[in-house]
Amino acid sequence: MPMQTALQYPHAGHAVPGAIVQKRAIAFIDVPTRFKKGQTVFSEGSAALHFYEVVSGTVRTSQLLKDGRRQIDAFHLKGDLFGFEASALHRVGAEVVEDATLRIYQRSQLERMLAEDAEFAQRVVAAMMHAIERAQSHMLLLGRKSALERIATFLLDMSGRLSEMSHLDLPMSRSDIADHLGLTIETVSRTLTQLERKGVIELPSHRRSIVLRDRIALRRLDA
Repeated sequence: MPMQTALQYPHAGHAVPGAIVQKRAIAFIDVPTRFKKGQTVFSEGSAALHFYEVVSGTVRTSQLLKDGRRQIDAFHLKGDLFGFEASALHRVGAEVVEDATLRIYQRSQLERMLAEDAEFAQRVVAAMMHAIERAQSHMLLLGRKSALERIATFLLDMSGRLSEMSHLDLPMSRSDIADHLGLTIETVSRTLTQLERKGVIELPSHRRSIVLRDRIALRRLDA
């Protein structure tokens, strides 16, 4: 019978009770660890000793500007890998948007993991390519798109990542959306209301629920 233990991680609320340690041929441990909503996974400027995989929940990565404003560069959802850095320090911080379970991998083992686990290597490469793609799209969005276009792009992206269904239950707040899109929260609310009046979306009573009524109209704005 395999030995059971729990991985203790300094930023985690608690380890998964009785989690089974999975030891692969490359001798690293990936025990799913729970984080509570609002909890810090790692801080901007902290040592980049680990990278992470989202098993469930949502994590945001962001930077604080000198004047205190926050820029959210990405939302990481189920299956996403994040926390890779070119330097020894994290250039962004990571916080949990909703209760999340993460796998925590040692950065020092990355080269060995890539060399000895072809499937994992493919996932890492795919994650990095998606990150580059999203960063390029985000740069274009912030630099050239109007508020209406930014919201349309965001809704279509979240629809593709969360579900292909028309009903979206967004895990992030409107404040998070604003800080991701480079808008004020008032502009986000006003733009969503504008799209609802045009019949493009519907805003149920729950503030984080959005129904996409006209994807074609959204795609025209996203073009």
